[in-house]
Amino acid sequence: MPRYRDDIKLRAAAPADLALLQYWDEQPHVIASAPNDDWDWKKELSHTPDWRELLIAELDVRPVGVVQIIDPAREETHYWGEIEDGYRAIDIWIGEASDLGKGYGTTIMSLALDRCFSSPEVSAVVIDPLATNTRAHTFYERLGFKFVERRYFDRDDCFVYRLDQHDWYSKKQANFSPDVTILPDFNAERISADLYKCNHKKTKGTESH
Repeated sequence: MPRYRDDIKLRAAAPADLALLQYWDEQPHVIASAPNDDWDWKKELSHTPDWRELLIAELDVRPVGVVQIIDPAREETHYWGEIEDGYRAIDIWIGEASDLGKGYGTTIMSLALDRCFSSPEVSAVVIDPLATNTRAHTFYERLGFKFVERRYFDRDDCFVYRLDQHDWYSKKQANFSPDVTILPDFNAERISADLYKCNHKKTKGTESH
């Protein structure tokens, strides 16, 4: 269980971040991690529903990544299909290739998980890295995620992993130590992390994201 970097914080995204987000989306490592994503950042930054948080991760005051947290039961496109109340969905990625492998992703993901699990009604988080991204699988497993199934999301062949709230806090309590080193990032695999009902087997093909 990694410790947090205390120099990374999350803040709300703002219209002033538009150019930066558009630039990050053009970076080869970002495109490679999610080749079928198409973010309209001008629209996203102006759309502020109460079921979503769009956040910028900053190292001191320098932006290094993006986090999106949604309530998938209320999200407009129903990306995960029918899902019970009390779940959340997270997307997270690092913007610059030069910021990979420095542990930033570990802290950002941990902060996002804590943010989700601070609500007692949130019971679990799932993530859906590409099936081919074995480094991401290892990264998630070291954070406590457990493999659920292999599943297609539109054209993306993914592995679904799940982390329950109880397991997250138990792992933090058992393993948090000043002697624990920060895990390396996993080549900025864009994380699609969703709170997901394990027996929900609906294959996506009709929803947009």
